[in-house]
Amino acid sequence: MRWYRENARVLPWRGVDDPYKVWISEIMLQQTRVQAVIEHYKLFLKKFPTIKKLAAAPEQDVLAAWSGLGYYRRARMMHAAAKVVAGELKGALPKTAVALRALPGIGEYTSAAIASIAFGESVAVVDGNVERVLLRVTGRPEDVSAAGKRFIAAQAAALVPKAARSGNAPGEHNQAMMELGATVCLPRGPLCLQCPVYGLCKTRGEHVTAPRAKGYRRELAYLYTQRRRGGHAEIMLVQRAADASLMADMWELPPLSLEVVAAYEPVLAVKHGITDTTYAVRVYSARELEREVSAGETGAGKAGRLRWVRAETLASVALTGLARKILRKMDVM
Repeated sequence: MRWYRENARVLPWRGVDDPYKVWISEIMLQQTRVQAVIEHYKLFLKKFPTIKKLAAAPEQDVLAAWSGLGYYRRARMMHAAAKVVAGELKGALPKTAVALRALPGIGEYTSAAIASIAFGESVAVVDGNVERVLLRVTGRPEDVSAAGKRFIAAQAAALVPKAARSGNAPGEHNQAMMELGATVCLPRGPLCLQCPVYGLCKTRGEHVTAPRAKGYRRELAYLYTQRRRGGHAEIMLVQRAADASLMADMWELPPLSLEVVAAYEPVLAVKHGITDTTYAVRVYSARELEREVSAGETGAGKAGRLRWVRAETLASVALTGLARKILRKMDVM
């Protein structure tokens, strides 16, 4: 904790005592880089400063504010949880990890983080960073078995300070452990000589790990079409199906068949990564595709979900992260 007080990164969710803000940050940080979260966190709280404001908002507004962070189920579950808290719990988040886990979208890690950081409960937070620190300090190999998980949980729990009447030792300890793994005890090239527990560590370096399996690669094609109407630039978008397995109800550019565009040159080519899949994305102009731009060719027309959207309102639309990236590169956002 002494190391943490002197070396912790300055982040907008650090040092806050509002449980709501702690909750929002922890949900956003799940499987998402810190730098990608910072601006989203600030803008999200500006739009939804309280749980009641979030609960009262339409889902599409919540998804629009979340756009770019990915894993949109997190936003939907968070919205659902806000409704429960606002409607059944008088607007106050539960104060214990056990009670927090009863809310939608809050699992073991998130409940422990909120309970310890916001309420000072003496409960361990174990994420990938903490697990790596504990394995290296104890000299244990990486182990994804149930026994390995139990070992890590026991070690983490044994280290958490007891709750005190003043200060928040459990919350500070948990944040220090996560910070140590995120900034010093790195997966590759750990900065061992900067580590405050180097003298206790039995590994002092990287674990020997099996090579990672190669990710998947896919190709995608999208239609970009713009018109002027009433002095405003408008972009054609399509809404994904409500029962889609990924990013349901989100808005994107109309998809195109790869066969349709095989003989055409794209106006934009970008790469986009989601988990272990890399997408080679090509965007084609409606002016170049001639007859192929009909609604039937996009695969969206029959569903009747095509819509012209004014360029100046795109920031408030629940766009997929890929659509947002494309539109920014096309200089319309």
